[in-house]
Amino acid sequence: MKMSMGQMGRRLLGTAVAGVTLLASGAAFAELGQPAPWEYKLQEAGSPVMEHIEWFHNVLLVIITVITLFVLALLITVMVKFNAKANPTPSRTTHNTLIEVLWTVIPVVILVIIALPSFRILFLQLNTPPADITIKATGVTWNWKYNYPDHGDFEFDSLMLPEKELKPGQPRLLSVDNELVVPVNKVVRVQVTGFDVIHAFAVPSFGVKIDAIPGRLNETWFKANKEGWYYGQCSELCGKDHAFMPIAVRVVSEAEFATWVEAAKKKFAVNGRPTNVATAALSAE
Repeated sequence: MKMSMGQMGRRLLGTAVAGVTLLASGAAFAELGQPAPWEYKLQEAGSPVMEHIEWFHNVLLVIITVITLFVLALLITVMVKFNAKANPTPSRTTHNTLIEVLWTVIPVVILVIIALPSFRILFLQLNTPPADITIKATGVTWNWKYNYPDHGDFEFDSLMLPEKELKPGQPRLLSVDNELVVPVNKVVRVQVTGFDVIHAFAVPSFGVKIDAIPGRLNETWFKANKEGWYYGQCSELCGKDHAFMPIAVRVVSEAEFATWVEAAKKKFAVNGRPTNVATAALSAE
């Protein structure tokens, strides 16, 4: 079935309008702490680091868009003005000093503009401020193990909930049986390692992503500025169940966190003692 130029134009216009509408309404799809259907941008920031990353992303988006439109305009100009029909006698020009200087200097200036804030964000991510709470996260095939050395040294496993056990409002493939609980507006230092293979601890809304390597202790941090649930996943291809070891972080008030710690000490204790690696090994013996 042939389509007339008018019909094709109307269809393309309709597609463009739908695309612009989708982009304009993108904020409606945003959800705190987890991905949303049809989401095309970063998750809503839940920490100061992620706020900087989101700002930098928006700046890069403007720079990339301007460069793309500029190159597109150049290509269209070349096709219109310098085709064989419009310009039957081609120019023999081989050099233009001004243009060559510009296409060397301008990209360098753009890279410097991009580099300065990126270095600042890298420093912010890697320079851990004085911590209010320390948590050790260990990647195991295929779940996460969390330890609270500052609060009794208890330890517990966090496994993905099967779909049949999900409650209303719990996201599929992201909900767990025992979530990581932290207080709001507190600096949380996360020491990350792997038990057997390389994993990666990643929570997008906090701007956190760091490898969990066996025999090595990496460190990252976040400071959640909003209460709620935040989800992440292992971001390293660690094996057959790589896609099924989510990270769930519940951010609560300081009072609620203190109550949860007291309950967790009892819930995750073995023979009246915290279940850290050493006591667990002794209990097994």
